[in-house]
Amino acid sequence: MVEELDFLYVPSRDVARDLWLFTEVLEGELVFAIEAFGARVAEVRIGRGGPRLLLADHLEADGPVLVYRVADLDVTLTELERRGWVPESRFGIPHGPCASFRVPGGQRLAFYELSRPHVDEGLSGRVDFRPEP
Repeated sequence: MVEELDFLYVPSRDVARDLWLFTEVLEGELVFAIEAFGARVAEVRIGRGGPRLLLADHLEADGPVLVYRVADLDVTLTELERRGWVPESRFGIPHGPCASFRVPGGQRLAFYELSRPHVDEGLSGRVDFRPEP
């Protein structure tokens, strides 16, 4: 059912300052830093592999949302609901439709269908704000 853990969507109280730490101190690569609709989201690449790290100031949780790619979101949701797990919400992310869930222990998971693979080209290199110490 699950193809890959693509994103760690991490809440941040100050995206610019966190971005500075990840890029200047940890020598990560700034992929994009977008400010739109009253929110800031930045992607930083650290190391050679693993899920993509997204820092976001509009997330209300204290912990990250683990965002997994699935081949077909509707099929996945139908199967999860058949097993008794109903999503908290359905929404869209730049890469495609998405649904989020909360695990009984408090962790948050989301599943998305990669219906817009070209979106990375448009986001990469966009810098609406800079890292700040």
